[in-house]
Amino acid sequence: MKKFDKERVLLALAGPAIALVVAVALTSVVLLASGKNPFEPYAIMLEQGTFSDIQVLIVNSAAGYYIAALAVAIGFRMNLFNIGVEGQYRLAAMVTAVVGAKVALPAALQLPLLILVAALTGAFWAGIAGLLKVTRGVSEVVATIMLNAIATSVIGYFTLPSLFGVQQGNNKTTGEMHESGWFPSLNLGAAGEVYGFVFVAVVLGIAYWVVLNRTRFGFDLRATGASESAAAASGVNAKRMVLTAMLLSGAIAGLAGLPTLLNDTHTYSLSFPTSLGFTAIGIALLGRGGPVGIAFAALLWAFLDKASAELDYRGYDTEIAVIMQGLIVIAVVVSYEAVRRWGLRRQQQRVGEELAAGHVVGASSSNNNSEKEVAAR
Repeated sequence: MKKFDKERVLLALAGPAIALVVAVALTSVVLLASGKNPFEPYAIMLEQGTFSDIQVLIVNSAAGYYIAALAVAIGFRMNLFNIGVEGQYRLAAMVTAVVGAKVALPAALQLPLLILVAALTGAFWAGIAGLLKVTRGVSEVVATIMLNAIATSVIGYFTLPSLFGVQQGNNKTTGEMHESGWFPSLNLGAAGEVYGFVFVAVVLGIAYWVVLNRTRFGFDLRATGASESAAAASGVNAKRMVLTAMLLSGAIAGLAGLPTLLNDTHTYSLSFPTSLGFTAIGIALLGRGGPVGIAFAALLWAFLDKASAELDYRGYDTEIAVIMQGLIVIAVVVSYEAVRRWGLRRQQQRVGEELAAGHVVGASSSNNNSEKEVAAR
């Protein structure tokens, strides 16, 4: 491997490594300040990670995180901040649950229908923000935040018993979906079941990489994100790319709730998981927008979620994991910026060395030519 390639790999690994070390160190300081053992909680969580049932929970939880983070990452590649993934996936899950409860088709048709409904719902909700941005110049951050609040109200309205809601005690649901819409799972016996949608998440990650790095559309998307004016000069319609990116981000966001909906709850209710969209922002940052990096970040986040439950039974607060997650995000931003600046300085040094070496070689070659001309006379 060339020296330049080695440096790029080291730079890519340095950010997450520094962030994790800093987060652990700062969390230990918090534990010491509260009079707790600064090392035992990590040992407890690591021990939990060795149990097969906890591992299954981590993988299942990571699937939703991963899909939501891919949606956020698409926006990042276009220099867009789709903070509306939260509303997009929740609204898509609710609409999908209603369709799954009201429509009964064979599984070969029902499952593709439900996936399509979720993707279209998410794309529609994100498309509103995209349309406002390209036609009226409204910031996608402001638009998607407002749409999150509107989505919550829309969900509350459509889950009224007078519409599609089913009252079950103190809980409102959309009714149980027909079994043909249940996504198959991988049964591991006592360890539990791995959601079948985990494999869909893997396929989405591969498709994300291929589209962004091996297609003209992906090149145009990245080019527009880097510089709209430069992309426009090369013939790319920047406004169309902004709208397309928002639609694509929303479509993937719409799928983020399906691992839970199709593999577990089979209904949408007040207890359906929330805050997935906001968590995905931190995961996308930690993974630096790459499918592999996001996968590791999603697994780390899921590990902190699921392995920390045992802390409550050992005299520690489960909020330790939440503190660590927050510190990781802060450490990621700081460490990536530090690594980026170091990389720029190193690149400038390398260019200077190459220019100096080229000047020396050029001068030497010029002297040799002069000597040959003199000797030939």
